[in-house]
Amino acid sequence: MIEIVKQLRKSKGLTQEQLSDETGINRQMIGRLEKKEYMPSISQLEKLAEVLGFSIPDLYVENEPMIYTAYRSSSMSEEERKGVKHMFEMMMVSKQQLLLRKAMLNE
Repeated sequence: MIEIVKQLRKSKGLTQEQLSDETGINRQMIGRLEKKEYMPSISQLEKLAEVLGFSIPDLYVENEPMIYTAYRSSSMSEEERKGVKHMFEMMMVSKQQLLLRKAMLNE
C-alpha cells in the first residue's frame, strides 16, 4: 500500500511538500509514510486517494497469493522483535479503521 503513494506522487511530479499542501497531511507524516514508519488514518488515506487518483479497496485486493512466514522470536534480535510487533500493531490499526469505516457507512 505504502509504495503506491510514493510511486504515484513521483509519477505526478509532486514533491512531498506539494502533496502535503494538496492533502492537508503534514509533510513529515508523508515522509514517514513513504519510509513505512507511519500508517495513515482512513480520512488521510481517502485524501491521498483523491489527490493521487487511486482506489482504496484496490490496495487491499490480493493480486498474488500471500505467503506468510512464521517468526521465531527466539531467533530475532530485540530490534527485530520490536519491528515485527510494530508492524503487526500498524496492521491491526489499519484493519480496525477499515472495519469502523465500513460499519459507519452501513448505518
